[in-house]
Amino acid sequence: MHLSTLRTSFQRWLFRVSGPEPAPIRLGQRRIFVLPSRFGLALGLTLLVMLLASINYALSLGFALTFLIGSVAWVSIHHAFRNLVDLSVAPGRAEPVFCGSQARFGILLHNATLRPRLGLTLWPSSTTHTAREVPFDLPPEAVSAQEVAIDTQTRGWLPLPRLTLETRHPLGLIRAWSLFQPDLRCLVYPAPEAEAPPLPLGDDERPGDQGRGTGRDDFAGLRHHQPADSPRHVAWKAVARGGPWRTKEFDGAGARAVWLNWNQLPAPMGTEERLSRLTRWIIDADEAGLEFGLHLPGTEFPPARGLAHRQACLAALALFGQAHD
Repeated sequence: MHLSTLRTSFQRWLFRVSGPEPAPIRLGQRRIFVLPSRFGLALGLTLLVMLLASINYALSLGFALTFLIGSVAWVSIHHAFRNLVDLSVAPGRAEPVFCGSQARFGILLHNATLRPRLGLTLWPSSTTHTAREVPFDLPPEAVSAQEVAIDTQTRGWLPLPRLTLETRHPLGLIRAWSLFQPDLRCLVYPAPEAEAPPLPLGDDERPGDQGRGTGRDDFAGLRHHQPADSPRHVAWKAVARGGPWRTKEFDGAGARAVWLNWNQLPAPMGTEERLSRLTRWIIDADEAGLEFGLHLPGTEFPPARGLAHRQACLAALALFGQAHD
């Protein structure tokens, strides 16, 4: 058995975390670990030297000072432990992101007790704790929403890794921490192509593409507003006067729906390159307020507009060729 496998098995047994955990996650006594910090180890070595010197020279004040400082350090163990015990952890939200940017996972920490929790830090266990993690406090009987940022390298579902919640309150002598893994994941879209060609505006296969729609040519009138309509076409002046919501209509070729077809991309392009270009075209079509349809091998989205349609198409690209769960 490899050393990495042994280490993983030992960590699962020691930290009692073998995968995503159902919420809420309660940090009981068996899930909190306490060890001296570097400062605490240095203080312990200093106290040992003081104790040996006091014994050697029979210094009564030396004994008193050594045991006094040692007692304070011993009490700090209890306070550091109580700063974490009985906290509850639950997953928050994780909005989809594009590959290459950071996925941001929301974590909810609930303190049901009457004592505040001070000097807490939260970060992924797979990374090294640095001074960039800003400590935060959790008031009594309160919920604190924290955010954990994870770098993205591939498209698809990104599960939240194991997290570390740590405190060195009150004196920095003792490090108390707990590990847990909330059941939360983030959808990572393909990275948009940086220099993609213009939208294939001539690929509309629907009849009547010169009819009335929501293009950007001549103004043709107003109609009832629909949730999928682009905010750019809302008659804001009428809304500001207290009137009902209306959407502007336009005549001309701008009403044409754009078809984004996987099979019409250049043959030499690989899978990830195709996904990257289609992602860019979806973003451009949505920002232009155009209706667009998406055709993938085995999947097709009819032409439509709006946030829901954009997210559905991007999700299909993100999960293309992967197992759906």
